[in-house]
Amino acid sequence: MDHSASPLPAMSVEHRYRLLVEAVTDYAIYLLDTAGHVSSWNAGAQRFKGYAESEILGSHFSRFYVDEDRQKGLPARALATAEREGKFEGEGWRQRKDGSRFWAHVVIDPIRDASGALIGFAKITRDLTERRLAEATLRRSQEQFRLLVQGVTDYAIYMLDADGFVSSWNAGAQRIKGYTEAEILGQHFSRFYTEEDKQAQVPARALATALQDGRFESEGPRVRKDGSQFWAHVVIDCLRDEHGALIGFAKVTRDVTARRETQAALDLARESLLQAQKVEAIGQLTGGVAHDFNNLLMVIVSSMELLRRRAGDDARLQALVGTALSAARRGASLTQRMLAFARRQELTPVTVDALALVQGMQELLRQSLGPAVLLQLPAAAAPLYVQVDESQLELALLNLAVNARDAMPDGGSLTISVQPSVIKPLPGASRPPLPAGPYVCISLRDTGQGMDEATLARATEPFFTTKGPGKGTGLGLSMIDGLASQLGGRFVLHSRPGEGTVAELWLPAVSAAGGAPATGSTTVAPTSQGLLILVVDDDELVLSSALAMLEELGHRALGAASASEALQLLRSEPGIQLLLTDHAMPHMTGAELITIARRELPDLPAILASGFAEVAIGQSPVNAPRLIKPFDLETLEASVAKAMVPSLKL
Repeated sequence: MDHSASPLPAMSVEHRYRLLVEAVTDYAIYLLDTAGHVSSWNAGAQRFKGYAESEILGSHFSRFYVDEDRQKGLPARALATAEREGKFEGEGWRQRKDGSRFWAHVVIDPIRDASGALIGFAKITRDLTERRLAEATLRRSQEQFRLLVQGVTDYAIYMLDADGFVSSWNAGAQRIKGYTEAEILGQHFSRFYTEEDKQAQVPARALATALQDGRFESEGPRVRKDGSQFWAHVVIDCLRDEHGALIGFAKVTRDVTARRETQAALDLARESLLQAQKVEAIGQLTGGVAHDFNNLLMVIVSSMELLRRRAGDDARLQALVGTALSAARRGASLTQRMLAFARRQELTPVTVDALALVQGMQELLRQSLGPAVLLQLPAAAAPLYVQVDESQLELALLNLAVNARDAMPDGGSLTISVQPSVIKPLPGASRPPLPAGPYVCISLRDTGQGMDEATLARATEPFFTTKGPGKGTGLGLSMIDGLASQLGGRFVLHSRPGEGTVAELWLPAVSAAGGAPATGSTTVAPTSQGLLILVVDDDELVLSSALAMLEELGHRALGAASASEALQLLRSEPGIQLLLTDHAMPHMTGAELITIARRELPDLPAILASGFAEVAIGQSPVNAPRLIKPFDLETLEASVAKAMVPSLKL
């Protein structure tokens, strides 16, 4: 049996081509005569032009053109071009039977006989409306994207070719970097980097990383057209085509200088807060230690005072007691410095002529500075009064002078000036550096080595020192800063390496009569002996020492270890004539005890004993003399006498 394929039915070539053309539905394929009238029509032409063959045969093909093109003579030009050049090809709007338009791609070929005579035209039309819409949508999207990129001004968005040369440039790039598009296109992107980064091959490494990993991201300094620098956040993405071939790089740069500065300020504020918290914690610890040390010194001083009274004429014993008392007083001075650092010491403010005080320290300062340092003091002028603890101010100035000497190992000069100044309110400022008003500025300027910014920033930190081991505690400037703040002033340092240091102590100015009198400056005659005095202190050793001192002065004394116990004794012992109480006690302070006691005994004299600043002169919540710990017999006797003066106004 023969399985070979059956042959196609016999037909002419012309018939086969006609079947082929009529079967095509995606193209309109038809013939025109020499005048442009339709002489054949296929299924594709009927499908997207809408005319049946019977409706269109014999009609002129110009009916498919829109009115605008017919008025321009486009159909005739198309045939003329095809006849003249052998082909016409173009795209344009065409019109369907229902009047709707479509975008057509048209090819017209002339048909000639064997002798070359024109016998008509073959016309092939394709409907490209969907493709044109897609292209238009794509162009619109690209244009929108271009406008979006160009409209961004907060980011520099631009393209680099495969070698790193700039191939596009947006408005943000021009704003941030300063170059116009004409200035930068074709330039290598490395020109935006600092010389140091270019020498370190940072631009090349950035492109290599993007090429290897597909992305590079970093921050660093960049250079604008005018040479100024800014801090940039940079992202570089590698761009490849659909085959994976490298096209170039997309680069996005943002100026984050303000953000970086804000972050740096925030970090500095956090560090300052941490330091302040550390200082506060150290201050609280120091204040507590100093308070307890004061109590111990109180016991030692009182015991030594009593022992000295009983030593008689024994010169050796008197010398030993005197030595012990001197050591105790040095310990008391140390606690005052510790409390100055903690801002909790009891100051004894008096009205002092700052200018006269500095001039009066001339000999002490010259001896402390030595012959290698030239001391220059202010000339005599009108008095400049401040309200300070005189000994603490002298100690602060001496400390600053010694620091200046140590900063001039090869010698130099120290100039001290005392000048009046007025600080005015700052318009719009929420808090000025110092409250507005008159001040006295005591300035010490040396010609020493100076300090860099890092050292200057830490100079007043507790325990920070640039001196070698055993040559400084690091508390000197901290205590001066604490003293100035407690007096309502400010301690300021100015310094640069190689330019010396200026230390300024700003203190509120007062009138000659504006300061408080020094404690004990009012002469009060000792009272008669034999008072019944109630002593209150939560420290057993201090309580027993105070009782012994009062008995030594000829008084009778009762002791109470707490405020509640003291109130019970006041109610059960009606003959008590004076209340002497410690201030810092648990559950109830000495000031609170005096207030409660006077509700029942309004005329009860009282003395408030403490070493803390919260009961400083003029700041106590009660009207009672203050007794600074540690105190000796003479000071205690004067305080008792003052408390027993009915007319004394505190």
